[in-house]
Amino acid sequence: MTDVYTLGEPVGVVSSGRVRHESEARLDVCGPEFTLAIALARLGHRCAYLGKVAGDELGARALTVLRGEGVDVEDVRVTEGARTGLLLRESRVGREPAVTHYRTGSAGALLAPGNVPIDRIAAARMLHVTGLTAALSRDAQDAVRAAVSAARTAEVPISFSVEYVPELWPSVREAEEVLSELACQAHLLFLRQDELDLVKSALTPEREVVVDRGAKGASVRADRMRYDVQGWQVPVVDTAGAGEAFAAGYISAALDGLTPQERLHRGALLSAAAVSGVSDWQGLPTRAEL
Repeated sequence: MTDVYTLGEPVGVVSSGRVRHESEARLDVCGPEFTLAIALARLGHRCAYLGKVAGDELGARALTVLRGEGVDVEDVRVTEGARTGLLLRESRVGREPAVTHYRTGSAGALLAPGNVPIDRIAAARMLHVTGLTAALSRDAQDAVRAAVSAARTAEVPISFSVEYVPELWPSVREAEEVLSELACQAHLLFLRQDELDLVKSALTPEREVVVDRGAKGASVRADRMRYDVQGWQVPVVDTAGAGEAFAAGYISAALDGLTPQERLHRGALLSAAAVSGVSDWQGLPTRAEL
């Protein structure tokens, strides 16, 4: 049985200082669901990934990484005639990196409801989706809805990370509508402090809501109780990937039957591992290293 089924878009990422002055850069592959799948696989969970990549070098690299990390890529499709999406991250002193998205017409945006394997989702222990994938295109949004519908029909718990990226949405109003719709169907909700207003209608006592405050820590409201964990206690190299790593740690502990406080603790461990390295996922621990 698959522990966690997820769907998204793997993208290439070029990291550098200010591009107009830099002559060197670092190339990697990333994506919130991509990082989460790898993190869970390293912790010994069976994770399956649905998505589309282009038949280019970035697509080949993404598939190579997922396979190498033990993620089930049976449902990943190579799409010719498209390109794998790309992010440009420019580091800035004393500020968050400036991120530019090059995703228009990407292979990942071609994900459609017809690609969603209802039977495989129904057989999983949990489905994890994000608002970022829902923002890629109408087809990708409908694919997320189809996956959520399949999970609800099969009574599979749904985990949802808001992952709001303003530049990918036509308007804040549309983002609020779609993100709230998906959040209200989730059993487990992950969001940042600045995303609370986007999904107000989903913040009900029955739902397990995890708020990631980065360096200030995180909290969860579960069983009508609130639990907290401290922020990072490590030198911070790059905060990219911290949220997805946190969600993976929390989900891993939930699958292991641990308490809300223990779930937060494992999430904090993985988040700290993510921020202490230059890659979103390469520094994440194995089960033995936890």
